[in-house]
Amino acid sequence: MIRPVKNLYTLGCLNLDSRPTGISKLSACRSEKIQVEAFTYYAKLRRLADFCSENYCEAIGLQQAANIANLERTYFSTYFRQKVGVCFNCWLATVRIEHAKEHLKDGDCTISTIAGKVGFGTLSTFERTFKRCTNMTASQYRKQVRPF
Repeated sequence: MIRPVKNLYTLGCLNLDSRPTGISKLSACRSEKIQVEAFTYYAKLRRLADFCSENYCEAIGLQQAANIANLERTYFSTYFRQKVGVCFNCWLATVRIEHAKEHLKDGDCTISTIAGKVGFGTLSTFERTFKRCTNMTASQYRKQVRPF
């Protein structure tokens, strides 16, 4: 049985409780850096992160994210990129990939099933995004973390 990761901040790379002082950075898609502290410091982003940690497996669009942050959609993109360091869609893909990594470590589900569980519409999109964010395929990652 695969247990879903309930809290975005308990993931190894997004752990805010054990972060060093200064800007903690996480490698994301396209080698950009995510400024994790923004989710603690800005209430609008904290609300959004909490929502995404509970609903990452659903389709979350830019308009819905802007509504949760109580911002206009056009301003939300600029605001999010300024505060977090990456665009919203890249951040959300990274969150989903981190959840997928947990599923790959803990469960025996197929990669296709995991892709659906973490919110990717197609296996090819999942594989492409996973490889871009981790520099390896999901099956390579699974073999690395579960060598048996």
